[in-house]
Amino acid sequence: MAKRTKSALKANRQNVKRRDHNRQLRTKLRSALKSIRAMLDKKDVTGAKTALSKTVSIVDKMATKGIIHRNAASRYKSRLTTRVAKSA
Repeated sequence: MAKRTKSALKANRQNVKRRDHNRQLRTKLRSALKSIRAMLDKKDVTGAKTALSKTVSIVDKMATKGIIHRNAASRYKSRLTTRVAKSA
């Protein structure tokens, strides 16, 4: 049986805490992306434009914190911006 050191137990507690926090942030990001896409599907251009700035801010924060890759963040922002521009 492996000995469970104090440092291993603490590292596990930290990992659980970080995983939970990152999961919450990722959920927030995905719901923001989903809501802006839904607005675009409903042809709500003004709502989509206002939501775009908030969503871009969330995407940038996630990339800065390392929760998503910076290239993925750029891709999200680019595709959303072009969709909003096309629907306008």
